Amino acid sequence: MPAIRHIPIDTYPESTVFLPRRDNGYSPEQFKAMRKVQVTGRCGEILATLAIVDGDGLVRPGEVGLGNEAFRRLGMTEGEEVVITQAPVPASLEDVRRKIDGESLSDSEISAIIRDIATHRYSPMEIGAFLVACAGFMSTPETLAMTRAMVDVGSRLSWDSPLVVDKHCIGGVPGNRTSMIVVPIVAAHGLIIPKTSSRAITSPSGTADTMEVLANVDLDAARVAQIVARDHAVLAWGGKMNLSPADDVLISVERPLRIDTFEQMVASILSKKAAAGSTHLVLDIPIGPTAKVRSEGEAVRLRKLFEYVARHMGIVTEVVFTDGSEPVGRGIGPVLEARDVMAVLRNEADAPDDLRDRAVMLAGKVIDFDPEVEGGRGYARAMELLSSGAALAAMERLIAAQGAQTTIYRPGIHQFEATAPVAGRVASIDCHRIARIARLAGAPMDKGAGIDLLHKTGAHVRRGEALYRIHAGSKDGLAFAREMALADSGYLVQP
Repeated sequence: MPAIRHIPIDTYPESTVFLPRRDNGYSPEQFKAMRKVQVTGRCGEILATLAIVDGDGLVRPGEVGLGNEAFRRLGMTEGEEVVITQAPVPASLEDVRRKIDGESLSDSEISAIIRDIATHRYSPMEIGAFLVACAGFMSTPETLAMTRAMVDVGSRLSWDSPLVVDKHCIGGVPGNRTSMIVVPIVAAHGLIIPKTSSRAITSPSGTADTMEVLANVDLDAARVAQIVARDHAVLAWGGKMNLSPADDVLISVERPLRIDTFEQMVASILSKKAAAGSTHLVLDIPIGPTAKVRSEGEAVRLRKLFEYVARHMGIVTEVVFTDGSEPVGRGIGPVLEARDVMAVLRNEADAPDDLRDRAVMLAGKVIDFDPEVEGGRGYARAMELLSSGAALAAMERLIAAQGAQTTIYRPGIHQFEATAPVAGRVASIDCHRIARIARLAGAPMDKGAGIDLLHKTGAHVRRGEALYRIHAGSKDGLAFAREMALADSGYLVQP
């Protein structure tokens, strides 16, 4: 039996096994058939993609190399022996093929697919096929079944309280980082709000990406429980807690494909909320011509889907429609968004009014869940907690509890200013275009990359005046973003 050797190669999200072509007990003919192999050891088994190594530098005869993901998932130490066999094809792939043909799947069939995805039995190509098939057609019962299945294959957090609140935005509006203001306001009020977030899928930053500028977000379930017990809240990445782990695998494939359908969105969000133990949720759906949801009709359809699934999952949900016609705040990208958030919490005079107003409104909706708060008084209470500095103090406690970030992130030093082609009024800003430019600059992977908005809708500008400033950490990132901005800045300026 071959001995395992850790090969420090990041093949996320796939598990990859490296076998030498010669002197390993297998013939080349078998290699061609073994696109995937099963590795079995004392800790269990994993399925992995096979890579054949020519030469002696990476793995030697009698060894099997495991990339970072395979080594972590197998959970063994170097030198231990394993058995390599051809991987069995997951039976649930037949159901994926039926879904591709447009059929509806049963609860048990969807559960089997999600279980195999969560245990890494699918390749990214197979996951992509499933996602695209679901994007073509997915019924409401299938959406509920997927949500339940995603919760069932992971861990669940539980809290010693009948009221556990949360707030979530579906995204699509750059800079809309209200959660990082809502959470400390609600925590200062005394409600439990364990905010776990995914990293950005198609946006320039997610809550976890932005919070990581300030504090550690890579927390396990035990640490989250300790922080919430003391500070009532947390702002963490959900990946390490094994909450709806299938969702993290799906997101890793959705991100490059830029797939974000309503049904998959609902299953992703509500499975994470249910797994985090939330009982009450305020859901923000921005509506705008270039947002994810572009009309009130679409928003109503999405709201009904959320309400249906949330009701069956036992989560009391209030859906709020907000203005998604332009970016919120001034910063787009982790560092710039963190700057705006802290400006609001510090009550700085030049803090973005739109970010503050929206966050306080949403925090008020969450506080209204408190049975001890008189109906409709949540907004006033939220404003009081922000103005008094109580929310800032709560955020500072969270940062300290999670572990203050030791790396100092700054806006990217490579810059370009997009300017007004004519003198006039800013009539509109394309949220989708701005987000794409910020991502080309390197956000969210490059924390300092993004866009600093210098003017918002309604502003009067001179010809040649800067509309926004692009920041990038590399010349290449700036060049990509600059090229897109020059082709179309995303701003419509009317004379």
